[in-house]
Amino acid sequence: MSQDKSQFDFNDRYGIKPARTWVRYAAVTAVLGAAWLLWAGLHHAQPALRSELISFITQDPRNPEIRYSIYREDGSQKVICTLAARDFDMNVVGQIEDTIEAGAKDVQRVISIPTRADAVNVGIERCRLIP
Repeated sequence: MSQDKSQFDFNDRYGIKPARTWVRYAAVTAVLGAAWLLWAGLHHAQPALRSELISFITQDPRNPEIRYSIYREDGSQKVICTLAARDFDMNVVGQIEDTIEAGAKDVQRVISIPTRADAVNVGIERCRLIP
C-alpha cells in the first residue's frame, strides 16, 4: 500500500465541509449597511430648508446688519429665522425672529438687529418652516 504524503482527514473522507455561514451574514450585513449609508447621505444632502450667512456689518455695534439667504423646497410655506448678535465674550446681546412670508423659494434678506451692548458678530441661530 502506498502512502500519500498528505495528512489523512476524516472531513474529506466523509464529505464534511467546513462551516462558513458567517460569510453570508457578513455579506448581507455589508449590503444592508451600504444601502442605509447611501440613503442617509442622499436624504440629508438635500434638506427642505437651507440657510446661509452671506455677510454681516458691525459699523454701528449697537445696530449690526446681517445679510443671509434661505432656500426652501416649497415656496408656499412661511419661514421663521432666529438671528442673534453676540459680544466679544460670545454672550447674546440682541436677538430677533425674522418672518419670511410664502413666495419665492430662494430669498436674500438684509436685517438690522438692535442690541443692548456692542456686538462683534451676528449669526443665524436656526430657521424653521411654518406650514
